[in-house]
Amino acid sequence: MVKKVRFGVVGTNKITDWLLAGAKEDERFELSAICSRTQERADEFAAKYGVKHTFTSVEEMASSDVVDAVYIATPNCTHAEIAITCMNRGKHVLCEKPMASNAHEVKQMIEAAKKNHVTLMEAMIATMNPNFVKLQELLPKLGTIRRYFASYCQYSSRYDKFKEGIVLNAFNPALSNGAMMDIGVYTIYPLIALFGKPNAVNAQGVMLSSGTDGQGVVNLLYDEMNATALYSKIANSYLPTEIEGEDGNLIMDEIHTIRKVTYIPRPAAMSGRGPKAEPQDVSVKAEHDDYYYEVAEFINLIEQEKLESEINSHAVSLATIEVIDEVRKQLGVAFPADKKL
Repeated sequence: MVKKVRFGVVGTNKITDWLLAGAKEDERFELSAICSRTQERADEFAAKYGVKHTFTSVEEMASSDVVDAVYIATPNCTHAEIAITCMNRGKHVLCEKPMASNAHEVKQMIEAAKKNHVTLMEAMIATMNPNFVKLQELLPKLGTIRRYFASYCQYSSRYDKFKEGIVLNAFNPALSNGAMMDIGVYTIYPLIALFGKPNAVNAQGVMLSSGTDGQGVVNLLYDEMNATALYSKIANSYLPTEIEGEDGNLIMDEIHTIRKVTYIPRPAAMSGRGPKAEPQDVSVKAEHDDYYYEVAEFINLIEQEKLESEINSHAVSLATIEVIDEVRKQLGVAFPADKKL
């Protein structure tokens, strides 16, 4: 008989729905409890999934014996407090991206995981994707890497409301949100997972009247390469992501969920007059829902009694939020959570 890992979820929104759709493909996953701010919403969500246990208090759910692990999909400003409360009660934590409001909070979360010997992982689907694993395998074919370029620009439906004078969660700094936190993180996290923390960060962006960034561009410097990340919640872009090496290039269709990877070997240097290089489709066809892979990785870690993933590691999560902190500092994006430092 398969041993189940009983999950409680905190946050009853579309992201939770998406994760649960992928999680049901892993027979080890069991949805055991729902925690929401109101009993009405908790009951409504529980009824949709046939869940018996509901809570309106994170402390009560974390102290109960009906869950082994907790998935957190609440506003960014609440991630650290909820995660630490759960880990201090011996629960494993899968926390939505970004891990927390700032590096200080992420450090506290990592300390809690180590102190309580529980698994803590950031729920970043981009790096759990089978094509990201393929990408890692193919990097040596590129020779010396010279540039990383990633773009994730997606016009938000919430921006229409913003222009009407209604500030929803996505553009509310009180919730530790904004374009970099919500969407830019997808361009930075894979970069750091592949190449580590950069030596220098330079950011420019468009600020909105709410005090958040609507879009931006980040240039990052490494010893032998440059990286550029474009992100936006106020305009669309259809640019792919590319890693440029001296011996070839890898092109990804979308950095947040890679479905196609193309390898292009470097053609002979003939002033552009020689034969063109033949692009090679090296993609891996995903056998499961996008969200399945991060849940499966998380459950594997619990079963193996590991505190962190080798891919979505504590170090990568911390370095990512440190870069984001620097981007926010340069753009002038401040959160109430920063005042606690």
